[in-house]
Amino acid sequence: MEIEILKCHGSGNDFLLIDEISKDYGFTEEQRRELAIALCRRDSELGADGILFTMKSDKADARMRVFNADGSEASMCGNGLRCVARYVCELFGLKEAIIETMKADLKVEKRPDIFPEIPTYLVEISPVSFQIRDLPLILNQETLKNEKINSLSDSLHFTALAVPNPHLIAVCSKDDIQSDLQKNISEHVNGPNELFPDGVNVSFIKPLKEESIYVRTFERGVGFTNACGTAMSASTLVSCLQGMNKLERPVDVYNNGGKVQCIAHESNGGYTIDLIGNATYMYRVNAYMDSAQPKAFTLGEKEYFESEEEQYRKLQEHASEIIKEYL
Repeated sequence: MEIEILKCHGSGNDFLLIDEISKDYGFTEEQRRELAIALCRRDSELGADGILFTMKSDKADARMRVFNADGSEASMCGNGLRCVARYVCELFGLKEAIIETMKADLKVEKRPDIFPEIPTYLVEISPVSFQIRDLPLILNQETLKNEKINSLSDSLHFTALAVPNPHLIAVCSKDDIQSDLQKNISEHVNGPNELFPDGVNVSFIKPLKEESIYVRTFERGVGFTNACGTAMSASTLVSCLQGMNKLERPVDVYNNGGKVQCIAHESNGGYTIDLIGNATYMYRVNAYMDSAQPKAFTLGEKEYFESEEEQYRKLQEHASEIIKEYL
């Protein structure tokens, strides 16, 4: 089997994009899971946080399915959606499109560069739910908004929401960010535990300057990542609801992978979030494998997008300077 792969990233959150619009690979569900486990291994020649299967849709311009490095399927991925948005818009010559995801059909569009010569796309993050049953979170209440969970921490206040991926978010101090607290909490709620039967993404927020926050995320099925798009979006909304930032205004969100902008909107008592950031191509390559033994794959020659990576390094350097100054 020969598979054409596009290595790409959003905010340093890296993916292998496989085009099933132009090519009919005929993957089974088990093959998708096995491919994610085989190709995303960090000790392999590829390595990634997940695979973006870009597919035809009966009701939208395209469909995105996301498989994490551990073979599990994510209901959404904001950073991945930006990469799929660019790919689909360029494939069909569009400036905006609708992408079908597991829980919703989402608007995407090309936007002015967030940093010089950085391909930038806006993607819609929705639906948003604060009902803890939608994560699910097992507590004897309907919502959890800026409240303690004593079994996790005696000092932190957590907010739980689904966007639609499940997120547990806390506003933290510099000391909290630099400690093992997030690691310990994240590993607990993503192993056998009494609160989150399906695991959860865990984010710590540290306010920086005005209309700027730093977000660090332990992603379910992945571990600590450079950035998680839905986590940055959910964290922006939480920061607005707690008075640190304002709805309908852009918030600069810094992370270990760089920077995005998010805008949280309220309408008729509900929320949506715009996630705006890079969609950077790293290289193209063909992978060759026996479908019965996907781990034993070989690669052709990689075709690098060197100028895109160089420009993104400049954005990372800028983000790093801001984080060091305020964190």
